[in-house]
Amino acid sequence: MIGQHLHKIWPQNNSQRILSDMGTEGAPLGYLDDFSATGNGATKEIGILLVHGFTGSPSSMRPWAEFMHQQGYTVRVPRLPGHGTKPEDLNQVKWQEWPRKIESELRELQKTCTKIYVFGLSMGGGLTLYTTQNHQEKINGIVLVNPMIHIPLVTPTIAKIVSKIVKMRKAVGNDIKRKNVTEYAYDANPIVGIYELTKMLKATREHLNKVSIPTLLFHSTEDHVLPVSNTEIILKGISSKDKERVELTNSYHVATLDHDMDIIFEKSLTFVQERS
Repeated sequence: MIGQHLHKIWPQNNSQRILSDMGTEGAPLGYLDDFSATGNGATKEIGILLVHGFTGSPSSMRPWAEFMHQQGYTVRVPRLPGHGTKPEDLNQVKWQEWPRKIESELRELQKTCTKIYVFGLSMGGGLTLYTTQNHQEKINGIVLVNPMIHIPLVTPTIAKIVSKIVKMRKAVGNDIKRKNVTEYAYDANPIVGIYELTKMLKATREHLNKVSIPTLLFHSTEDHVLPVSNTEIILKGISSKDKERVELTNSYHVATLDHDMDIIFEKSLTFVQERS
């Protein structure tokens, strides 16, 4: 029974690409660290906070951040606690540390920005929703890319039991259609970290209706990490009247680095421009 539940955390079958490479090795200098850049011109006082995914790093959001910065926006890409170092570190983190990091980044942007938008990928999308529920008055809109709100069949209780038995599982990372592209994600999947993740997702899902600000959601039609139920639950659960779903047909899960990245970048730019 435990083995079956472990299998369900991220199944290993023909329809599920289990990917790993050299992990964080070889990342360009600074790509695994916090990144920030002050904008210029008319959009300098509009801040963009970009949040990466589970086992990932700021590198998956860096091109998007640099694109927005080129348009004059002030950007911040934090490295979430437990990420960008070694997989074992993610087994030592409590989930509350992730929103605390994002709240700190929001405070930094508030010092110089009059409007703030939050962009989130995968688990970063779930974290964006959690942060919005608690700080909606500080955020003018959110953009989600293949956001995570649940792991089907895996409850915190199941994840906790499994984490007592297995500390690491084979990684699910770099689900990218483009060749020779990496997000510098961990090459192992920390199971205690999964337990903490399920707790955060549960807390977020319980209060999705609190989210009422403008929302743009991108969904890859071929995603080997998350089922489409994540997108459907989020769009049905949030209270936003201003919400849009965009299908990405030529990208896998890490769409911010994939063939459709230009679609994401351009549509998110328009989203911010029209609401600023």
